[in-house]
Amino acid sequence: MTTLDLKNGSVELDEEGYLQVFGQWSEEVARALAERDGIELTEEHLKVIRMIRVYYQKHNVPPMLTMVSKECGKPYKELRELFQKQPGKRAAKLAGLPKASGCM
Repeated sequence: MTTLDLKNGSVELDEEGYLQVFGQWSEEVARALAERDGIELTEEHLKVIRMIRVYYQKHNVPPMLTMVSKECGKPYKELRELFQKQPGKRAAKLAGLPKASGCM
C-alpha cells in the first residue's frame, strides 16, 4: 500500500494507485491522483468524475464507458482527450472507485 499525502491528511492507495476506501474521496484526492498521472483536472474532468461516482453509489458497479459518454454528452474521442489512454479506467480511478476486474 501507498499513502497519498494531502493538505488535510492522507489516504491509502493500493499498489496500482487506486483509493482503498471509497468514502475518503474528495476533489482534493482526485486532483492529487490526476497530478500523479500527469493530468490537470478541469471542470470538464470533474463533471465526468462526479457522474461516475453518483452511478457507482447507486448501483455499486462502475458505469460502462458508453453510458458515461451519453450521460455527460461527451463522445469517446473527447473522453480520451480528457483522460488520455484508457479513459474509462483512468476516470474511474480518479473518481475513487475500486479497481475494476473487467472492462469499463
